[in-house]
Amino acid sequence: MNGGKDEALAPESLNGLPVTVLAVWVLCAIGWGAVLAGLRRGVHGPARGPSLFAHTAAGAGTVLLFSLIGFGSLHATIAVAAEWWALLLVTGFRPERLLSTGGLGRLAAWGAVTAVATLAATRLVFQI
Repeated sequence: MNGGKDEALAPESLNGLPVTVLAVWVLCAIGWGAVLAGLRRGVHGPARGPSLFAHTAAGAGTVLLFSLIGFGSLHATIAVAAEWWALLLVTGFRPERLLSTGGLGRLAAWGAVTAVATLAATRLVFQI
C-alpha cells in the first residue's frame, strides 16, 4: 500500500522525530523557564528590566546567530540548554549570584560546566 517504501519508524523516534531531539528541546525550554523564574525572583532595581529583556531575546538571537554562521538550530539548542542548566547548577538556582557574589571563580565554573555539558549532549544526540 505504500508503493514498496519502507515507512516503518525506528523505535527510538516519535513520529519521525528522534526522542533525543525532543528531550533536548524539553530540557532547553525547562532550563529557560527556570532561569527566567530565578531572574524574576532575584533581580531587583534598575537591572531587572534589562536582564529580563536580554534573557527573553536570548533564544531567538541564538538561533539566528547559529543560522548565520552555518550551524543548525539543534546545535544552538544544545548549547543554550547546556548554558542555562550549567548556570542554574553553578549558582544554586539563583542566577543573579553570577554577578552579585560570583566573581571570576563562579564565572569560570559556569564556562567549564557549560563546555562539558555541551560536549556530552552533542555526543549523545549525534552519537559521535
